Amino acid sequence: MNKEQYSFLKDCAAIYQKDLVSDIMPFWLKHGLDNNNGGLYTCLNRDGALMDTTKSVWFQGRFGFVAAYAYNNIEQNAEWLSASASCINFMEEHCSDSEGRMYFEVEGDGTPLRLRRYMFSECFAIIAMAEYAKASGDMSYAAKSLELFEKVIDTLATPEMLPSKYLPALKTRGHSIVMILINTALCVKCVADAPILDKVIDNNIEELKNYFMNHEYKALLECVGENGEFIDTGMGRVINPGHAIETAWFLMDVAISRDNDKKLIDLATTILDWSWEWGWDKEFGGITNLKDCKNLPPQDYAHDMKFWWPQCEAIIATLMAYKLTHDEKYLVMHRMIHEWTYKHFPDREYGEWYGYLHKNGSVSQPAKGNIFKGPFHIPRMMIKSHLICKDILDGE
Repeated sequence: MNKEQYSFLKDCAAIYQKDLVSDIMPFWLKHGLDNNNGGLYTCLNRDGALMDTTKSVWFQGRFGFVAAYAYNNIEQNAEWLSASASCINFMEEHCSDSEGRMYFEVEGDGTPLRLRRYMFSECFAIIAMAEYAKASGDMSYAAKSLELFEKVIDTLATPEMLPSKYLPALKTRGHSIVMILINTALCVKCVADAPILDKVIDNNIEELKNYFMNHEYKALLECVGENGEFIDTGMGRVINPGHAIETAWFLMDVAISRDNDKKLIDLATTILDWSWEWGWDKEFGGITNLKDCKNLPPQDYAHDMKFWWPQCEAIIATLMAYKLTHDEKYLVMHRMIHEWTYKHFPDREYGEWYGYLHKNGSVSQPAKGNIFKGPFHIPRMMIKSHLICKDILDGE
């Protein structure tokens, strides 16, 4: 690494920390935190004004995690730890049905509105409790995170517990649950020790390799047949570059936890390379939303938009790949995505980031949050990337 590269990474490390501490966290603590009912609102307009009191259960877990993660790795800010506790307490009090399944949406006071077939609310609750256990020292939350994780695995293994997405004529597997289980299990491993954690990580890595990685198209597919069959329809040809890039750094995290396992690093960087090739917009820059692996027109009308979160995942993944391989192409990629993202997404007037841009980088709509966008991908990226930059600069 030359002096210019060293200076660039030093600047990045400072930017990620400064923006987290002075922009992202204050914005959400001021405008999103519900001081009456507990938990977090995310449906905020550009200036932080509340537009909708519906609460995303995802984000109770997501911000519960992020606030504790920032506390553990950036500074021991009591307001952050309190915010994490508020989100976790709100989830525990309001966000599960009588059978223990977690809702997807609730009203501001916790009145349930919607239950979906997916287990993502549970996964975000798990990582929140695991990270909060580290931050607070209250290891009862480590036990709760492991208990809920085991329940998720049992539910997923019992077909009658969750309705199938399609009728029996089409049996499928989805990439999303595979990737999130790897990350969730690794988060729990930081505070609890149980054989099921490594078993789930290993099984889902094998699923990625055997079912979702399509070597013909050099793509990680979002949906395949029950035994990994290629489904030649619009749905079966979908590539989600952001998801695939996020999976790549999840795998790198596992590799790091296993003494820099070279096979896992090679697997992760292969997925990153494929997904960057599919995702990077060579005309306007940025990671595009969706692709068809046969280059046919995608069905999703937002296919060519630039969403906030794939850029965040690419910032993390390229940095981590450079740290693990010392291959300078990843530092070049990191600079490309860092500079494009910081040119287009931050709102210099009101703070925080826009979420939805057109293909050319212009703003599609200016709201700072909704049921799906809130304080997760951006602050997680800033914390993670700051730490990776420090590791690289320190020569680790």
